[in-house]
Amino acid sequence: MQRSVHGSTPEIAESAFVSEMSYTVGDVTVGERSSLWPFVCLRGDDGPTVVGEESNVQEFTMLHGATVGDRVTVGHGVVVDYATVESDSLVGMSSTIQRGAVVESECLVAANSLVTEGQTIPSGHLAYGAPAETRPLESAHLDEIGRIHDLYVDHAATYKEAGLE
Repeated sequence: MQRSVHGSTPEIAESAFVSEMSYTVGDVTVGERSSLWPFVCLRGDDGPTVVGEESNVQEFTMLHGATVGDRVTVGHGVVVDYATVESDSLVGMSSTIQRGAVVESECLVAANSLVTEGQTIPSGHLAYGAPAETRPLESAHLDEIGRIHDLYVDHAATYKEAGLE
């Protein structure tokens, strides 16, 4: 469902897959070949929410005033509130990224992690725990981030082709 508020209407790329059970409102932009799965909420009612190209936002996730780069996987049940996740990253299930935090490019936020207000996760790092600690990623992690990205681009194309929007 897409709704306007404060004179802003979501702008969703034609090639994106958006589940009929997702909710976007206000100043929201979703890029080419990205996907919003069921029970996703993107709120742009108090600042823009942007999802870049070929990114996937999975079930039960809420993005509010958030910026998500290109080729990002945002796992099930994630909250990103006025924070940024840069390109080629993965945010694991049930994680929270708080106001003003930045997850730089090529990062992995482990499941159930808490990236605290104003925290920066440096490029090429794994963030884990609550509050999140960091360590450098291994090449296998980057390979897995890419594999999951590719999988969801394919899933979205299949769902879109089947008319499941």
